[in-house]
Amino acid sequence: MIVINLDVMLAKRKVSVTELSEKLGITMANVSILKNGKAKAVKLDTLNKICEILECQPGDILEYRADS
Repeated sequence: MIVINLDVMLAKRKVSVTELSEKLGITMANVSILKNGKAKAVKLDTLNKICEILECQPGDILEYRADS
């Protein structure tokens, strides 16, 4: 299972959902879906922009966990 750790990176970088939403050009609702791990897919372009804004690597946001 792929886990999205966007909430962790937002906290580490002290960036709000509102700020990220504005910089990404997507709605706060869509950022919240990503942040809360409810997203079924993430466009690579969006992931690229998130990494650019938060100055991180994709692996800082996405994590694989084996299903137990």
